[in-house]
Amino acid sequence: MELFHYDFFLNALMAVVLLSISSAMIGTYIISRRLVSISGGVTHACFGGLGLGYFLGVSPVAMAALFAIGSSLGVQWMASRQQVREDSAIAVIWAIGMAVGTLFIFLTPGYVPELNSFLFGNILTITRSDLWAFLLFTIVLTLFMSARYKQIVTCAFDADFARVRRLPVTFINTAMTVLVAVCIVLTIRLVGVMLLMSMFSLPQMTAETMARRFGSIMRLSIAVSLLCSISGLMLATVINVPCSALIVLTMASVYIAARAAASVRERFYRNNLPGNR
Repeated sequence: MELFHYDFFLNALMAVVLLSISSAMIGTYIISRRLVSISGGVTHACFGGLGLGYFLGVSPVAMAALFAIGSSLGVQWMASRQQVREDSAIAVIWAIGMAVGTLFIFLTPGYVPELNSFLFGNILTITRSDLWAFLLFTIVLTLFMSARYKQIVTCAFDADFARVRRLPVTFINTAMTVLVAVCIVLTIRLVGVMLLMSMFSLPQMTAETMARRFGSIMRLSIAVSLLCSISGLMLATVINVPCSALIVLTMASVYIAARAAASVRERFYRNNLPGNR
């Protein structure tokens, strides 16, 4: 079928490999800082940038990047100054982003054919330029996390302790916030606004059933994300359904199975304690 042309499939396969690596690394950081909701807020704030980009006739992805970085840094700034609770700030940018996007999409003359790919994702529309952007981002993310690994872990789990140790907490948090925002923007074309949060949470939740250390969770998350993404893509070519939705459903199924297996292990160990025999 033309829909699953070899070149399109190859681009999609390379994209899910790169995304699995970058989203697993970013997702582990988000989970560790208990900031899963911020990915949803920034994702929906991007919609405002998409709408403004279409209205102005400029690159919607570039405008979405500006909105994502600005909104994520704004949330961090307000939370650090304790002017407003972080969850409240996230709710505000979530609502404003969707409202601004809806307004400018309505004001844009004509029909916006690419909008569905940003809302619901279409991995088969990934181009070579998208792949180069993914590759560059993955390299930058990997180098930064490798160079600052211990500082990132310390700041993620205990920022107050990191400040006592005179670590550059503000720099680390700001840099990671920008990387999170950029990763969200690059991922929108792949899985869409509606399904993005799952890519940053389900592989990590699955990994947490088997590991507790940051590095172990990150490595397992990459493995789970790769397995589920490639499996979802392969299944989508066979049964002809949207790839992004099937990838997320595959991740959810793996998490449910891992959670059930963890419950069985816990029950077995509890029943076999010396005092329970």
